[in-house]
Amino acid sequence: MPIDPSVAIGADLGTAEFSWNTSDVLLYQLALGAGADPLSARELRYATEKDTVVLPSFATVAQNFHATEPPKVSFPGIEIDLAKVVHGSQSVTAHRPLPTSGRATARTRIIDVHDKGKAAVIWQETEVVDEAGEPLWTSRSSIFARGEGGFGGDRGPSEKIELPDRAADAIVDVPTIGQQALIYRLCGDRNPLHSDPAFAKAAGFDAPILHGLCTYGIVAKAVTDAVLDGDAAKVGSWSAKFAGIMLPGETLRVRIWRADDRHLVTAESVERGAPVLSDAVFTAR
Repeated sequence: MPIDPSVAIGADLGTAEFSWNTSDVLLYQLALGAGADPLSARELRYATEKDTVVLPSFATVAQNFHATEPPKVSFPGIEIDLAKVVHGSQSVTAHRPLPTSGRATARTRIIDVHDKGKAAVIWQETEVVDEAGEPLWTSRSSIFARGEGGFGGDRGPSEKIELPDRAADAIVDVPTIGQQALIYRLCGDRNPLHSDPAFAKAAGFDAPILHGLCTYGIVAKAVTDAVLDGDAAKVGSWSAKFAGIMLPGETLRVRIWRADDRHLVTAESVERGAPVLSDAVFTAR
């Protein structure tokens, strides 16, 4: 059915209670490549139970970590074929350091729908509180639905971030492995776009691609390591737009610029020289 922004915008998608434990956190961070150097004390804090640190990007998987079915794009005023959908952008604001285990309640709503002509962009916001009702994190995300535009909605603003006219303050190369998407899907995203060659080809890709949120987490870790020496508890927020695909086995080149009280970030595939993340902003607490 066509998108009906009068129904979709502001729609309350309800609340969900969920929990997580240290094993979930460790699997998530291993799926991002943590522990590649098993002799590094910093890496072991991501990958073992000793003094475990939690990347705030864990917030993107915590609620649905144990899901085993592919996600559906079925909301009030919106019904879209999953094969037409790619992640557009993601942000997480950590209101305090994320605990290694806990119980929480999430409330999600659709905050906007933009009409890009040949595509639609759907924005969601999720507020998460702990058992005492205290804020844990806020996440915002957009999905890009090809062929679903033209419904007469607002095109939305351009939110491009201008990078400093100088060389990056830090450049970090992060290799991925061929099994990266197959490991990451165990964190709750079973979209066959990342594991089924036939589904990926039908969706217009030559091969299964890496989850956008996996790339998002890998880069979050790279910047946390470069800027905060791996002290994930000091991360305040992390936002990025998905500018292109990443293939498992490629290397990410992450560039970081310091700009006042924040860091501006880009990421690209080294092998293809193609952008993967853009308009990315990292802030410390």
